[in-house]
Amino acid sequence: MIIGFTGKNGAGKTIVIDYLKSKGFETFSLSDILREEIRKKGLVEERENLIKIGNELREKYGPGILAKLALDKVEKIDNVAIDSIRNLYEIEELRKNKDFILIGIEAPVELRYKRIVERKRIGENISLEQFIEIEEKENSNDEKKQQLNKCLELADKIIENIGGIEELYQKIDIILKDYQKD
Repeated sequence: MIIGFTGKNGAGKTIVIDYLKSKGFETFSLSDILREEIRKKGLVEERENLIKIGNELREKYGPGILAKLALDKVEKIDNVAIDSIRNLYEIEELRKNKDFILIGIEAPVELRYKRIVERKRIGENISLEQFIEIEEKENSNDEKKQQLNKCLELADKIIENIGGIEELYQKIDIILKDYQKD
């Protein structure tokens, strides 16, 4: 089973990935590929650079490149959770595996902003207005760029993450139980 996660910044994807890791899933983030590229180029690890490098890789190698690279790394693993799916071609690439499901995680912008402020990642010390502005860049109509809204539309399941962590875990457990029956 390969479970992919899409959603906007601060929606709760990383928490879910960590939870699945504790349940024996191998986990992989498409953003890790971008972070490696950022380090190679000596750039600051911030959201703007993640977007820029991701768009450059998609332009150079095709819009599904991050998913192709991820699938190469997770070959022959039974249960995998892949985070940071942000492009329709990444979904298309992942759907080539019959055991793939896509889960979208959503939360209101103010709650997501509060979460990113609290987690204190490098490059996320920004205002709500800047957060929204950056998010708008993640919703391009260009197929070689990030298209988060369109990715969420293609999700097999959507989780509204507005409660606590335990509630989020319960929602994931229900989805796992449903898909493991199939």
